[in-house]
Amino acid sequence: MSRPQRPEVPTSGTWPPRSRPKSPSGTENPVDCRPNVISAVQQQDYSASVWLRRRDKLEHSQQKCIVVFALLCCFAVLVALIFSAVDIWGEDEDGITEDNCSRDCRAVVVENIPEDVSFSNSTASHLPLSAGLFGLLDRAVRVVEIVSPLWLLNSSEYESSLQPAARQGGLLLSRLQALKSQKIQLKVSSGIVDSAELKTLAAHGAEVHYVNTTALTKGRLHSSFWVVDRRHFYVGSGSMDWRSLATRKELGVLVYNCSCLALDLHRVFNIYWGLQYKDFIPSFWSKRLFAIFNKDSPLELALNGTKARAYVSHRGWDESKEWLTRVSTLPRYWSRIDGLLREALILRRVRVRLLISCWENTHPLTFNFVWSLRSLCMEQADCSLEAKFFNPRVQRDGSLRGINHNRFMVTDRAIYLGNLDWVGNEFTHNAGVGLVIGRPEGVEEEKNSAVVDQLRAAFERDWFSSYARSLQANKIPVCSKRQMDRAGPAKDGQLNAGRASPHAYNGSWRSPGSKVSPAHKPTPRHWRRTRPSLPGGPPPPPGRALVGGNTRWPWCCRLRRSSP
Repeated sequence: MSRPQRPEVPTSGTWPPRSRPKSPSGTENPVDCRPNVISAVQQQDYSASVWLRRRDKLEHSQQKCIVVFALLCCFAVLVALIFSAVDIWGEDEDGITEDNCSRDCRAVVVENIPEDVSFSNSTASHLPLSAGLFGLLDRAVRVVEIVSPLWLLNSSEYESSLQPAARQGGLLLSRLQALKSQKIQLKVSSGIVDSAELKTLAAHGAEVHYVNTTALTKGRLHSSFWVVDRRHFYVGSGSMDWRSLATRKELGVLVYNCSCLALDLHRVFNIYWGLQYKDFIPSFWSKRLFAIFNKDSPLELALNGTKARAYVSHRGWDESKEWLTRVSTLPRYWSRIDGLLREALILRRVRVRLLISCWENTHPLTFNFVWSLRSLCMEQADCSLEAKFFNPRVQRDGSLRGINHNRFMVTDRAIYLGNLDWVGNEFTHNAGVGLVIGRPEGVEEEKNSAVVDQLRAAFERDWFSSYARSLQANKIPVCSKRQMDRAGPAKDGQLNAGRASPHAYNGSWRSPGSKVSPAHKPTPRHWRRTRPSLPGGPPPPPGRALVGGNTRWPWCCRLRRSSP
Protein backbone atom coordinates (compact mmCIF):
# COMPACT_ATOMS: atom_id res chain seq x y z
CA MET A 1 0.00 0.00 0.00
CA SER A 2 1.58 3.22 -1.11
CA ARG A 3 1.99 6.10 1.32
CA PRO A 4 0.34 9.33 0.20
CA GLN A 5 2.81 12.05 -0.72
CA ARG A 6 2.99 15.15 1.45
CA PRO A 7 2.54 18.45 -0.26
CA GLU A 8 5.73 20.43 -0.70
CA VAL A 9 6.10 23.35 1.63
CA PRO A 10 7.69 26.38 0.04
CA THR A 11 10.94 27.39 1.66
CA SER A 12 10.21 31.09 1.34
CA GLY A 13 7.19 33.31 1.40
CA THR A 14 4.10 32.87 3.60
CA TRP A 15 2.25 29.73 4.44
CA PRO A 16 -0.41 28.99 3.50
CA PRO A 17 -0.05 30.93 0.29
CA ARG A 18 -2.43 33.76 -0.14
CA SER A 19 -4.87 33.44 -2.99
CA ARG A 20 -5.16 36.25 -5.41
CA PRO A 21 -8.39 38.25 -5.16
CA LYS A 22 -10.95 37.37 -7.71
CA SER A 23 -13.03 39.71 -9.75
CA PRO A 24 -16.84 39.68 -9.55
CA SER A 25 -16.88 37.77 -12.77
CA GLY A 26 -14.97 35.04 -11.07
CA THR A 27 -11.67 35.64 -12.76
CA GLU A 28 -8.50 36.68 -10.97
CA ASN A 29 -7.48 40.33 -11.05
CA PRO A 30 -4.25 41.16 -12.97
CA VAL A 31 -1.13 42.05 -10.95
CA ASP A 32 -0.36 45.79 -10.60
CA CYS A 33 3.38 46.22 -11.48
CA ARG A 34 3.60 50.00 -11.16
CA PRO A 35 4.89 50.09 -7.56
CA ASN A 36 7.53 47.49 -8.38
CA VAL A 37 8.69 49.46 -11.40
CA ILE A 38 8.94 52.62 -9.35
CA SER A 39 10.92 50.87 -6.62
CA ALA A 40 13.27 49.39 -9.19
CA VAL A 41 13.91 52.80 -10.69
CA GLN A 42 14.47 54.28 -7.26
CA GLN A 43 16.85 51.45 -6.45
CA GLN A 44 18.79 52.09 -9.64
CA ASP A 45 18.99 55.80 -8.86
CA TYR A 46 20.19 55.03 -5.37
CA SER A 47 22.82 52.62 -6.65
CA ALA A 48 24.01 55.18 -9.18
CA SER A 49 24.30 57.88 -6.54
CA VAL A 50 26.17 55.52 -4.26
CA TRP A 51 28.52 54.60 -7.08
CA LEU A 52 29.09 58.24 -7.95
CA ARG A 53 29.83 59.09 -4.33
CA ARG A 54 32.23 56.19 -4.07
CA ARG A 55 33.93 57.24 -7.30
CA ASP A 56 34.31 60.79 -6.03
CA LYS A 57 35.80 59.54 -2.78
CA LEU A 58 38.15 57.25 -4.67
CA GLU A 59 39.31 60.04 -6.96
CA HIS A 60 39.79 62.36 -3.99
CA SER A 61 41.83 59.75 -2.11
CA GLN A 62 43.89 59.10 -5.23
CA GLN A 63 44.66 62.80 -5.53
CA LYS A 64 45.72 62.86 -1.89
CA CYS A 65 48.00 59.89 -2.45
CA ILE A 66 49.55 61.55 -5.50
CA VAL A 67 50.21 64.75 -3.56
CA VAL A 68 51.69 62.88 -0.59
CA PHE A 69 53.83 60.74 -2.88
CA ALA A 70 55.09 63.82 -4.72
CA LEU A 71 55.99 65.51 -1.43
CA LEU A 72 57.81 62.40 -0.25
CA CYS A 73 59.74 62.24 -3.52
CA CYS A 74 60.72 65.90 -3.26
CA PHE A 75 61.85 65.41 0.32
CA ALA A 76 63.87 62.33 -0.61
CA VAL A 77 65.51 64.17 -3.52
CA LEU A 78 66.32 67.15 -1.28
CA VAL A 79 67.89 64.92 1.36
CA ALA A 80 69.86 63.07 -1.30
CA LEU A 81 71.15 66.34 -2.76
CA ILE A 82 72.18 67.63 0.66
CA PHE A 83 74.10 64.50 1.55
CA SER A 84 75.52 64.02 -1.93
CA ALA A 85 77.04 67.49 -1.67
CA VAL A 86 79.44 66.20 0.98
CA ASP A 87 79.23 62.48 0.25
CA ILE A 88 79.67 61.29 3.81
CA TRP A 89 76.74 58.93 3.91
CA GLY A 90 77.68 56.00 6.10
CA GLU A 91 80.99 57.54 7.26
CA ASP A 92 81.23 56.82 10.97
CA GLU A 93 84.92 57.77 11.36
CA ASP A 94 85.48 54.52 13.25
CA GLY A 95 84.09 56.03 16.41
CA ILE A 96 87.07 58.41 16.73
CA THR A 97 86.16 61.65 18.48
CA GLU A 98 87.96 64.56 20.07
CA ASP A 99 87.64 62.88 23.46
CA ASN A 100 89.03 59.43 22.64
CA CYS A 101 91.57 60.16 19.88
CA SER A 102 95.24 59.39 20.43
CA ARG A 103 97.49 62.26 21.57
CA ASP A 104 100.71 60.34 22.16
CA CYS A 105 102.27 60.61 18.70
CA ARG A 106 105.57 59.92 17.02
CA ALA A 107 106.87 61.96 14.07
CA VAL A 108 109.65 61.16 11.61
CA VAL A 109 111.05 63.52 8.96
CA VAL A 110 111.37 61.91 5.52
CA GLU A 111 113.40 63.32 2.66
CA ASN A 112 114.38 62.46 -0.87
CA ILE A 113 117.84 63.59 -1.97
CA PRO A 114 118.95 62.75 -5.54
CA GLU A 115 121.92 60.47 -5.89
CA ASP A 116 124.13 63.11 -7.50
CA VAL A 117 123.48 65.71 -4.78
CA SER A 118 125.80 65.41 -1.81
CA PHE A 119 126.28 67.51 1.30
CA SER A 120 129.75 67.41 2.77
CA ASN A 121 130.32 67.77 6.50
CA SER A 122 126.62 67.43 7.26
CA THR A 123 125.10 65.30 9.98
CA ALA A 124 121.49 65.97 8.97
CA SER A 125 120.14 62.74 7.53
CA HIS A 126 116.55 61.56 7.39
CA LEU A 127 114.56 58.51 6.42
CA PRO A 128 114.21 58.21 2.62
CA LEU A 129 110.79 59.21 1.35
CA SER A 130 110.23 55.93 -0.50
CA ALA A 131 111.10 53.90 2.61
CA GLY A 132 108.70 55.98 4.67
CA LEU A 133 105.81 55.42 2.25
CA PHE A 134 106.52 51.69 2.11
CA GLY A 135 106.47 51.67 5.91
CA LEU A 136 103.04 53.30 5.93
CA LEU A 137 101.72 50.58 3.63
CA ASP A 138 103.15 47.95 5.97
CA ARG A 139 101.09 49.44 8.80
CA ALA A 140 97.84 49.53 6.80
CA VAL A 141 95.08 47.24 8.05
CA ARG A 142 91.79 48.54 6.66
CA VAL A 143 91.97 51.60 4.39
CA VAL A 144 94.57 53.82 2.68
CA GLU A 145 93.51 57.30 1.51
CA ILE A 146 95.79 59.24 -0.85
CA VAL A 147 95.56 62.76 -2.27
CA SER A 148 98.09 63.72 -4.93
CA PRO A 149 98.11 66.29 -7.75
CA LEU A 150 100.20 64.05 -10.03
CA TRP A 151 100.22 60.33 -10.78
CA LEU A 152 103.28 59.36 -12.80
CA LEU A 153 104.98 56.51 -10.96
CA ASN A 154 106.22 54.53 -13.95
CA SER A 155 109.42 55.86 -15.46
CA SER A 156 110.74 54.96 -18.88
CA GLU A 157 113.52 52.45 -19.38
CA TYR A 158 115.87 55.23 -20.43
CA GLU A 159 115.14 57.24 -17.28
CA SER A 160 115.54 54.15 -15.12
CA SER A 161 118.90 53.44 -16.71
CA LEU A 162 120.11 56.95 -15.86
CA GLN A 163 118.56 57.01 -12.40
CA PRO A 164 118.24 53.62 -10.70
CA ALA A 165 116.15 55.29 -7.99
CA ALA A 166 113.48 55.94 -10.63
CA ARG A 167 112.38 52.31 -10.22
CA GLN A 168 111.05 53.19 -6.77
CA GLY A 169 107.96 54.65 -8.40
CA GLY A 170 107.13 51.38 -10.13
CA LEU A 171 107.68 49.45 -6.90
CA LEU A 172 105.33 51.78 -5.05
CA LEU A 173 102.67 51.32 -7.73
CA SER A 174 102.98 47.53 -7.38
CA ARG A 175 102.50 47.79 -3.62
CA LEU A 176 99.37 49.88 -4.13
CA GLN A 177 97.97 47.36 -6.61
CA ALA A 178 98.50 44.55 -4.11
CA LEU A 179 96.35 46.18 -1.41
CA LYS A 180 93.17 44.57 -2.73
CA SER A 181 94.60 41.08 -2.30
CA GLN A 182 95.31 42.01 1.32
CA LYS A 183 91.66 43.13 1.76
CA ILE A 184 92.77 46.73 2.27
CA GLN A 185 90.66 49.44 0.67
CA LEU A 186 92.46 52.04 -1.46
CA LYS A 187 90.80 55.42 -2.02
CA VAL A 188 92.44 58.03 -4.24
CA SER A 189 91.47 61.66 -4.80
CA SER A 190 93.25 63.44 -7.63
CA GLY A 191 92.97 66.39 -9.94
CA ILE A 192 91.64 66.05 -13.47
CA VAL A 193 94.59 64.20 -14.98
CA ASP A 194 94.90 61.55 -17.65
CA SER A 195 96.99 59.04 -15.74
CA ALA A 196 97.66 55.47 -16.77
CA GLU A 197 98.59 54.72 -13.16
CA LEU A 198 95.14 55.74 -11.90
CA LYS A 199 93.47 53.59 -14.54
CA THR A 200 95.63 50.66 -13.47
CA LEU A 201 94.73 51.17 -9.82
CA ALA A 202 91.03 51.41 -10.66
CA ALA A 203 91.30 48.14 -12.56
CA HIS A 204 92.79 46.58 -9.41
CA GLY A 205 89.89 47.59 -7.17
CA ALA A 206 90.86 51.09 -6.08
CA GLU A 207 88.23 53.81 -5.79
CA VAL A 208 89.34 56.90 -7.70
CA HIS A 209 87.62 60.29 -7.50
CA TYR A 210 88.59 63.31 -9.60
CA VAL A 211 88.33 66.88 -8.29
CA ASN A 212 87.84 69.65 -10.84
CA THR A 213 89.48 72.41 -8.82
CA THR A 214 89.63 74.66 -11.87
CA ALA A 215 85.83 74.76 -12.06
CA LEU A 216 85.52 75.31 -8.31
CA THR A 217 88.17 77.95 -7.57
CA LYS A 218 89.94 78.49 -10.93
CA GLY A 219 92.96 76.84 -9.37
CA ARG A 220 94.60 73.45 -9.08
CA LEU A 221 94.81 70.63 -6.60
CA HIS A 222 98.27 70.80 -4.98
CA SER A 223 97.51 68.79 -1.84
CA SER A 224 99.76 65.81 -1.22
CA PHE A 225 99.10 63.60 1.80
CA TRP A 226 98.31 60.05 2.92
CA VAL A 227 95.96 58.87 5.68
CA VAL A 228 96.25 55.23 6.80
CA ASP A 229 93.49 53.72 8.95
CA ARG A 230 92.85 57.22 10.30
CA ARG A 231 95.77 56.71 12.66
CA HIS A 232 98.93 57.38 10.63
CA PHE A 233 99.55 60.00 7.93
CA TYR A 234 102.10 61.65 5.67
CA VAL A 235 102.24 65.34 4.66
CA GLY A 236 104.92 66.81 2.44
CA SER A 237 106.00 68.20 -0.88
CA GLY A 238 106.43 64.85 -2.64
CA SER A 239 103.62 63.66 -4.90
CA MET A 240 102.97 60.34 -6.64
CA ASP A 241 105.61 61.09 -9.25
CA TRP A 242 108.69 58.95 -9.80
CA ARG A 243 110.75 62.16 -9.88
CA SER A 244 109.71 62.86 -6.29
CA LEU A 245 111.31 59.54 -5.37
CA ALA A 246 114.41 59.94 -7.55
CA THR A 247 115.51 63.27 -9.03
CA ARG A 248 113.76 65.93 -6.94
CA LYS A 249 114.65 67.13 -3.50
CA GLU A 250 111.53 66.54 -1.40
CA LEU A 251 110.77 66.77 2.29
CA GLY A 252 107.84 65.64 4.43
CA VAL A 253 106.86 64.22 7.78
CA LEU A 254 105.36 60.89 8.85
CA VAL A 255 103.21 60.88 11.99
CA TYR A 256 102.29 57.59 13.66
CA ASN A 257 99.53 56.72 16.16
CA CYS A 258 98.06 60.21 16.04
CA SER A 259 94.38 59.72 15.31
CA CYS A 260 93.50 63.28 16.38
CA LEU A 261 95.43 64.91 13.54
CA ALA A 262 94.77 61.99 11.18
CA LEU A 263 91.04 62.54 11.67
CA ASP A 264 91.35 66.17 10.56
CA LEU A 265 93.28 65.10 7.46
CA HIS A 266 90.65 62.43 6.83
CA ARG A 267 88.00 65.15 6.87
CA VAL A 268 89.98 67.13 4.31
CA PHE A 269 90.09 63.98 2.21
CA ASN A 270 86.30 63.63 2.53
CA ILE A 271 85.86 67.16 1.19
CA TYR A 272 87.87 66.30 -1.92
CA TRP A 273 86.13 62.93 -2.14
CA GLY A 274 82.68 64.51 -2.18
CA LEU A 275 83.55 67.13 -4.80
CA GLN A 276 84.06 64.63 -7.59
CA TYR A 277 83.16 66.19 -10.95
CA LYS A 278 81.29 69.03 -9.24
CA ASP A 279 81.54 72.50 -10.75
CA PHE A 280 80.14 74.36 -7.74
CA ILE A 281 80.92 74.61 -4.04
CA PRO A 282 78.05 73.13 -1.99
CA SER A 283 76.13 75.39 0.38
CA PHE A 284 75.59 72.64 2.95
CA TRP A 285 78.38 70.93 4.82
CA SER A 286 78.33 68.30 7.49
CA LYS A 287 79.81 68.97 10.91
CA ARG A 288 82.06 65.99 10.32
CA LEU A 289 83.84 67.96 7.61
CA PHE A 290 85.01 70.74 9.91
CA ALA A 291 88.42 70.47 11.55
CA ILE A 292 88.47 69.57 15.20
CA PHE A 293 91.69 71.52 15.84
CA ASN A 294 92.78 74.83 14.33
CA LYS A 295 94.97 77.87 14.97
CA ASP A 296 92.74 79.17 17.76
CA SER A 297 92.31 75.73 19.33
CA PRO A 298 95.38 73.59 18.55
CA LEU A 299 95.86 70.01 19.63
CA GLU A 300 97.84 69.57 22.83
CA LEU A 301 99.86 66.39 22.38
CA ALA A 302 103.04 64.57 23.24
CA LEU A 303 105.21 64.41 20.13
CA ASN A 304 108.26 62.16 20.44
CA GLY A 305 108.00 62.50 24.20
CA THR A 306 107.91 66.32 24.12
CA LYS A 307 104.91 68.55 24.74
CA ALA A 308 103.76 70.23 21.56
CA ARG A 309 100.82 71.88 19.86
CA ALA A 310 99.76 71.01 16.33
CA TYR A 311 96.99 71.50 13.80
CA VAL A 312 96.36 71.17 10.09
CA SER A 313 96.48 74.64 8.53
CA HIS A 314 98.61 77.00 6.44
CA ARG A 315 99.78 79.64 8.93
CA GLY A 316 102.11 79.50 11.90
CA TRP A 317 104.57 82.36 12.01
CA ASP A 318 102.86 85.34 13.68
CA GLU A 319 104.68 85.11 17.03
CA SER A 320 108.15 84.19 15.83
CA LYS A 321 111.52 85.79 16.44
CA GLU A 322 113.36 84.06 13.62
CA TRP A 323 112.25 82.65 10.27
CA LEU A 324 114.14 80.01 8.34
CA THR A 325 112.12 79.64 5.17
CA ARG A 326 112.62 77.10 2.43
CA VAL A 327 110.25 77.45 -0.51
CA SER A 328 110.15 76.25 -4.07
CA THR A 329 109.15 79.59 -5.57
CA LEU A 330 109.10 83.06 -4.06
CA PRO A 331 106.32 85.04 -5.59
CA ARG A 332 105.04 88.02 -7.32
CA TYR A 333 103.82 90.69 -4.96
CA TRP A 334 101.07 89.56 -2.61
CA SER A 335 100.00 91.95 0.12
CA ARG A 336 99.42 89.38 2.87
CA ILE A 337 102.82 87.70 2.58
CA ASP A 338 104.59 90.99 1.96
CA GLY A 339 102.84 92.62 4.90
CA LEU A 340 103.72 89.80 7.30
CA LEU A 341 107.35 89.86 6.23
CA ARG A 342 107.62 93.63 6.61
CA GLU A 343 105.91 93.53 9.99
CA ALA A 344 108.28 90.83 11.20
CA LEU A 345 111.35 92.66 9.92
CA ILE A 346 110.56 96.21 11.02
CA LEU A 347 108.23 95.97 14.01
CA ARG A 348 109.38 92.78 15.72
CA ARG A 349 113.02 92.73 14.56
CA VAL A 350 112.76 89.16 13.32
CA ARG A 351 115.79 87.70 11.58
CA VAL A 352 114.62 86.25 8.25
CA ARG A 353 116.52 83.89 5.97
CA LEU A 354 114.97 82.86 2.66
CA LEU A 355 116.23 79.88 0.66
CA ILE A 356 114.52 79.84 -2.73
CA SER A 357 114.58 77.34 -5.55
CA CYS A 358 116.19 78.49 -8.76
CA TRP A 359 114.98 76.50 -11.75
CA GLU A 360 112.96 76.88 -14.91
CA ASN A 361 109.69 77.58 -13.08
CA THR A 362 111.15 80.36 -10.95
CA HIS A 363 109.14 83.52 -11.61
CA PRO A 364 111.22 86.47 -12.87
CA LEU A 365 109.80 88.89 -10.31
CA THR A 366 111.14 86.71 -7.53
CA PHE A 367 114.42 88.62 -7.66
CA ASN A 368 112.68 92.00 -7.56
CA PHE A 369 110.56 90.89 -4.64
CA VAL A 370 113.61 89.79 -2.66
CA TRP A 371 115.48 93.01 -3.40
CA SER A 372 112.45 95.06 -2.44
CA LEU A 373 112.46 93.35 0.95
CA ARG A 374 116.21 93.68 1.35
CA SER A 375 115.98 97.41 0.68
CA LEU A 376 113.99 97.72 3.91
CA CYS A 377 117.00 96.64 5.95
CA MET A 378 119.57 98.81 4.18
CA GLU A 379 118.77 101.85 6.30
CA GLN A 380 117.16 100.18 9.32
CA ALA A 381 119.06 99.17 12.42
CA ASP A 382 118.50 95.66 13.78
CA CYS A 383 116.87 94.59 10.52
CA SER A 384 118.16 91.34 9.08
CA LEU A 385 117.02 89.67 5.88
CA GLU A 386 119.21 87.26 3.95
CA ALA A 387 118.27 85.44 0.76
CA LYS A 388 119.92 82.65 -1.18
CA PHE A 389 118.95 80.63 -4.22
CA PHE A 390 119.30 76.87 -4.33
CA ASN A 391 120.65 76.13 -7.81
CA PRO A 392 120.40 72.50 -8.99
CA ARG A 393 123.11 70.80 -10.93
CA VAL A 394 122.69 70.83 -14.71
CA GLN A 395 123.46 67.54 -16.47
CA ARG A 396 125.04 67.12 -19.87
CA ASP A 397 121.69 66.40 -21.50
CA GLY A 398 120.28 69.69 -20.18
CA SER A 399 118.10 68.07 -17.54
CA LEU A 400 118.03 69.31 -13.97
CA ARG A 401 118.90 67.16 -10.98
CA GLY A 402 118.36 68.08 -7.39
CA ILE A 403 115.47 70.48 -7.96
CA ASN A 404 114.51 71.87 -4.58
CA HIS A 405 110.83 71.05 -4.25
CA ASN A 406 110.68 71.60 -0.48
CA ARG A 407 108.05 73.86 1.04
CA PHE A 408 108.60 74.41 4.74
CA MET A 409 109.24 77.10 7.31
CA VAL A 410 111.08 76.90 10.62
CA THR A 411 110.81 79.51 13.35
CA ASP A 412 112.08 79.61 16.90
CA ARG A 413 108.67 78.44 18.08
CA ALA A 414 107.08 76.34 15.32
CA ILE A 415 107.37 74.73 11.91
CA TYR A 416 105.11 74.78 8.88
CA LEU A 417 105.37 72.00 6.32
CA GLY A 418 102.99 71.98 3.38
CA ASN A 419 102.30 71.80 -0.34
CA LEU A 420 102.01 75.43 -1.50
CA ASP A 421 104.55 77.89 -2.89
CA TRP A 422 104.75 81.47 -1.67
CA VAL A 423 102.61 82.84 -4.47
CA GLY A 424 99.37 84.68 -3.80
CA ASN A 425 97.14 82.53 -5.98
CA GLU A 426 98.56 79.40 -4.34
CA PHE A 427 96.70 80.31 -1.16
CA THR A 428 93.63 81.93 -2.73
CA HIS A 429 92.90 79.56 -5.62
CA ASN A 430 94.83 76.31 -5.25
CA ALA A 431 94.01 73.54 -2.80
CA GLY A 432 96.73 72.53 -0.36
CA VAL A 433 97.28 71.47 3.23
CA GLY A 434 100.01 72.07 5.76
CA LEU A 435 100.99 70.81 9.18
CA VAL A 436 101.92 73.28 11.92
CA ILE A 437 103.80 72.01 14.97
CA GLY A 438 104.75 74.45 17.72
CA ARG A 439 105.99 74.72 21.26
CA PRO A 440 103.33 75.35 23.92
CA GLU A 441 103.53 78.47 26.02
CA GLY A 442 105.38 77.97 29.26
CA VAL A 443 107.73 75.35 27.82
CA GLU A 444 111.41 76.25 27.80
CA GLU A 445 112.81 77.44 24.48
CA GLU A 446 115.47 74.74 24.47
CA LYS A 447 112.84 71.98 24.61
CA ASN A 448 111.59 72.13 21.06
CA SER A 449 110.04 69.13 19.38
CA ALA A 450 112.49 66.82 17.64
CA VAL A 451 110.77 67.62 14.34
CA VAL A 452 111.53 71.33 14.78
CA ASP A 453 115.18 70.57 15.45
CA GLN A 454 115.41 68.21 12.46
CA LEU A 455 113.92 70.75 10.05
CA ARG A 456 116.18 73.46 11.41
CA ALA A 457 119.19 71.20 10.83
CA ALA A 458 117.99 70.48 7.28
CA PHE A 459 117.71 74.19 6.58
CA GLU A 460 121.16 74.93 7.96
CA ARG A 461 122.63 72.09 5.89
CA ASP A 462 121.15 73.46 2.66
CA TRP A 463 121.91 77.08 3.55
CA PHE A 464 125.62 76.48 3.92
CA SER A 465 125.90 73.97 1.05
CA SER A 466 127.66 74.64 -2.23
CA TYR A 467 124.30 74.66 -4.03
CA ALA A 468 123.07 77.80 -2.22
CA ARG A 469 124.19 81.10 -3.75
CA SER A 470 123.54 84.61 -2.53
CA LEU A 471 121.65 87.05 -4.72
CA GLN A 472 124.03 89.57 -6.28
CA ALA A 473 122.99 93.10 -7.08
CA ASN A 474 124.21 93.05 -10.67
CA LYS A 475 123.40 89.52 -11.71
CA ILE A 476 120.30 87.42 -12.24
CA PRO A 477 120.88 83.85 -11.07
CA VAL A 478 121.21 81.29 -13.83
CA CYS A 479 118.44 78.79 -13.16
CA SER A 480 118.68 76.39 -16.11
CA LYS A 481 121.02 75.27 -18.85
CA ARG A 482 118.77 76.75 -21.54
CA GLN A 483 118.86 80.08 -19.74
CA MET A 484 122.66 79.89 -19.65
CA ASP A 485 122.84 79.11 -23.37
CA ARG A 486 120.54 81.96 -24.35
CA ALA A 487 121.96 84.53 -21.96
CA GLY A 488 125.52 84.22 -23.19
CA PRO A 489 128.46 86.16 -21.74
CA ALA A 490 127.42 89.57 -20.47
CA LYS A 491 129.42 92.65 -21.35
CA ASP A 492 130.66 95.04 -18.74
CA GLY A 493 128.43 97.78 -20.06
CA GLN A 494 125.37 95.62 -19.61
CA LEU A 495 125.98 94.77 -15.98
CA ASN A 496 124.96 98.23 -14.83
CA ALA A 497 122.74 99.24 -17.71
CA GLY A 498 120.08 100.46 -15.31
CA ARG A 499 118.85 100.66 -11.78
CA ALA A 500 115.81 98.71 -10.64
CA SER A 501 113.09 100.19 -8.50
CA PRO A 502 109.87 98.60 -7.31
CA HIS A 503 108.09 101.75 -8.53
CA ALA A 504 109.44 101.49 -12.08
CA TYR A 505 106.17 100.54 -13.77
CA ASN A 506 107.01 102.48 -16.95
CA GLY A 507 110.10 100.43 -17.75
CA SER A 508 112.52 103.01 -16.35
CA TRP A 509 115.03 102.14 -13.66
CA ARG A 510 114.86 105.50 -11.89
CA SER A 511 113.12 106.18 -8.60
CA PRO A 512 110.04 108.43 -8.42
CA GLY A 513 110.99 112.08 -8.41
CA SER A 514 114.59 111.52 -9.48
CA LYS A 515 116.11 113.03 -12.59
CA VAL A 516 117.28 111.04 -15.54
CA SER A 517 121.05 110.75 -15.51
CA PRO A 518 123.61 108.61 -17.33
CA ALA A 519 123.48 106.26 -14.36
CA HIS A 520 119.70 105.92 -14.81
CA LYS A 521 119.24 105.34 -18.50
CA PRO A 522 115.81 104.25 -19.73
CA THR A 523 115.70 100.64 -20.72
CA PRO A 524 115.48 99.59 -24.36
CA ARG A 525 112.02 99.69 -25.93
CA HIS A 526 111.92 95.99 -26.70
CA TRP A 527 112.67 95.26 -23.03
CA ARG A 528 109.88 97.53 -21.83
CA ARG A 529 107.34 95.62 -23.91
CA THR A 530 108.20 92.30 -22.30
CA ARG A 531 108.90 93.43 -18.76
CA PRO A 532 106.05 92.73 -16.29
CA SER A 533 104.85 95.27 -13.76
CA LEU A 534 106.91 95.36 -10.61
CA PRO A 535 105.49 95.17 -7.09
CA GLY A 536 105.09 98.21 -4.93
CA GLY A 537 107.64 99.14 -2.35
CA PRO A 538 110.01 101.87 -1.22
CA PRO A 539 112.71 103.11 -3.61
CA PRO A 540 116.23 101.76 -3.16
CA PRO A 541 119.11 103.89 -1.92
CA PRO A 542 120.91 105.91 -4.62
CA GLY A 543 123.24 103.84 -6.73
CA ARG A 544 121.88 100.53 -5.42
CA ALA A 545 120.94 98.23 -8.27
CA LEU A 546 118.11 95.81 -7.60
CA VAL A 547 118.32 93.80 -10.79
CA GLY A 548 121.04 93.97 -13.38
CA GLY A 549 122.64 91.70 -15.90
CA ASN A 550 121.17 91.35 -19.35
CA THR A 551 118.61 93.95 -20.34
CA ARG A 552 116.31 91.18 -21.55
CA TRP A 553 114.72 88.74 -19.16
CA PRO A 554 116.27 85.30 -19.50
CA TRP A 555 114.46 82.69 -21.53
CA CYS A 556 113.18 80.79 -18.50
CA CYS A 557 111.61 83.92 -17.08
CA ARG A 558 109.32 84.37 -20.08
CA LEU A 559 107.86 80.89 -19.72
CA ARG A 560 104.32 80.60 -18.47
CA ARG A 561 104.45 79.28 -14.94
CA SER A 562 103.28 75.68 -14.78
CA SER A 563 102.87 73.15 -12.02
CA PRO A 564 106.22 71.56 -11.10
